[in-house]
Amino acid sequence: MLQSATHPHAKSPIGAAPDLPLAAYRFMLRARLLDDKFAALYRAGKIHGGVFLGRGQEALSAAIGVSIQETDVFAPLIRDAAGRLAFGETIVDAVRTYLGSALGPMRGRDGNVHRGRPQAGYLPMISHLGAMVSVVNGVLFARRMKGSSGMVGVACLGEGATSTGSFHEALNQAAVEKLPLVLVVANNQYAYSTPNDRQFACADLSAKAAGYGIEAHPVVGNDLSACLEVVGRAVGRARAGHGPQLIVASLLRLCGHGEHDDAGYIVPELKNSPLGRDCLKLAEKFLLAKHFTNTAQIAAWRGEAIREIEDAVAQVQREPTPDPFTEDWSALATEHLVEGYE
Repeated sequence: MLQSATHPHAKSPIGAAPDLPLAAYRFMLRARLLDDKFAALYRAGKIHGGVFLGRGQEALSAAIGVSIQETDVFAPLIRDAAGRLAFGETIVDAVRTYLGSALGPMRGRDGNVHRGRPQAGYLPMISHLGAMVSVVNGVLFARRMKGSSGMVGVACLGEGATSTGSFHEALNQAAVEKLPLVLVVANNQYAYSTPNDRQFACADLSAKAAGYGIEAHPVVGNDLSACLEVVGRAVGRARAGHGPQLIVASLLRLCGHGEHDDAGYIVPELKNSPLGRDCLKLAEKFLLAKHFTNTAQIAAWRGEAIREIEDAVAQVQREPTPDPFTEDWSALATEHLVEGYE
């Protein structure tokens, strides 16, 4: 079962107690440094396939991870490294998936962003285009039918996914059934390179909530304190039986869609706007201003994370990749259905 040491502090008032924001910041820092390492490995030709960084989205992602419990369901996306780590993914498992290790959670069988541990409620991504909302609904339905209660399911998506049929159908279903779904939309202003004004006509995506009869929670996505407050409130509302909650976080990708993309389409006005400020630096300023930590401690955390990441990469580079001549390529969860299985 995935563990997160931050959950006991989930009721601490944001801005008054340091435990939760400090824990979230450390996940943000580790995610940023891990992403930087993946980018370097990609440029060195050590990673095959795309590398998609969460730079600029870590505050929102970490806030999700520290606000949910190990008995909940979490469907992260390609920029949710901070949330994955907060929900219990280890750095070693992340590196194993990117480098195709046969010892990783997906055994080197799938792309680097399609990773998870379904039995622990950590769902591998199928697609970032709204497909995971219905999957989370299905898990919540199954648990309801088994008599379980008190859990929530979090599905993440970008604003581009709100234009898809998958988003509409799944959210409508969740609303009708009053599922404890928390849908987190990271509005990073571009669906790959398509700006918001070519994606939807409403002034704010939060307005869509009324059409489904659910609650909306807008938030500035590069503000860690605000994200912790809003995500925590939405999760609490869903857990208390108030039905689906829609969080719309306004932020900006501080990188391209992937490492293959130079993001030349992002206009300077956005880069120079409040949304273009780095959430990691803003979180550091917040923590220092509140006297929750100091620069020496932050430097120590950074050094500790770098050592852990370097050790993980060195370890995984010595591990085997799948052998195509001996590997049983049946789906991991359906081996008992394979013809001839005894």
